Amino acid sequence: MPTVEDLRDAAARHGLPGRNAVVMTMGALHDGHATLIRTARERVGAQGFVVVTVFVNPLQFGAGEDLDRYPRTLEADLELAFDAGASVVFAPSVDEVYPGGEPQVRITAGPMGERLEGASRPGHFDGMLTVVAKLLHLTSPDLAFFGQKDAQQLALIRRMARDLNFPVEIVGVETVRETDGLALSSRNRYLSAGERRTALALSGALFAARERLAAQEALRARATSLPGAQGRAENRAEALSRLGEARAAADAHAVAQAAEGRGAEAVRAAARTVLDDAAKADPPLALDYLALVDPADFTDVADDHDGEAVLAVAARVGTTRLIDNIPLTFGASK
Repeated sequence: MPTVEDLRDAAARHGLPGRNAVVMTMGALHDGHATLIRTARERVGAQGFVVVTVFVNPLQFGAGEDLDRYPRTLEADLELAFDAGASVVFAPSVDEVYPGGEPQVRITAGPMGERLEGASRPGHFDGMLTVVAKLLHLTSPDLAFFGQKDAQQLALIRRMARDLNFPVEIVGVETVRETDGLALSSRNRYLSAGERRTALALSGALFAARERLAAQEALRARATSLPGAQGRAENRAEALSRLGEARAAADAHAVAQAAEGRGAEAVRAAARTVLDDAAKADPPLALDYLALVDPADFTDVADDHDGEAVLAVAARVGTTRLIDNIPLTFGASK
């Protein structure tokens, strides 16, 4: 469906036997998108109406970014979308979405949109939210599905829907990864074989951080259960050492931190070690940011943080910029 009129005619023909869902994409679809579409179909059922949008939004691209070379593979996108359960694919032109040229009135992402990705790509989130708002109006869904790989984008869309009273449920879908751990992305096709090997450091750093947190949580649980553990954290570390637990004795400081709930910096450090090694690789990884943030507003978490967090990373390998993230829970052993 290349026009708004086509889309509305299709929706009218479908009628109202079930709920409506939308999956918004910029094309170059891969199995991550297919997972979103399949999830949408499962949620609305066989009688539901699933719209997949394919639109490369120029408002999201800044000066020097890859708008012109962004892959456009509509025929393959149509096949994947319908195989995954789409009812229609809305694939408009730029003129169809912005008939009067670039819009004079736009959604502003606010302070949350100026952090991390917003700091690296000024104006990106304003452009993203503007087109998402337009597409929500045009598709009128009950549910809208977005990947968790773009965690800051997902958080901003949820905030926009809540703050501006959009009558839609925003559904996040877990990141889909290739067998080697690399998060699926339309930009992965730009990577040479050597660049891809280096790019694995993004997911490797996140997994190392997750393992570090799991170890800290296990140590916290062990430390708080020992006799005399009600005293200072240092006493807990000493108690573990006396028990002859080799791992704990070798890492008494980590035990002391874990017992008091501190350790966000240790989690960051585990990820940073992997990324520092990748910076020395050939070809090297150029880190943009590594941040451990509160998923509600994407501000940095304190070292004594308890609760949900997102560890996010962005880096450039060769000419390709990649992002990834992983959700973490501090204090899960309590």
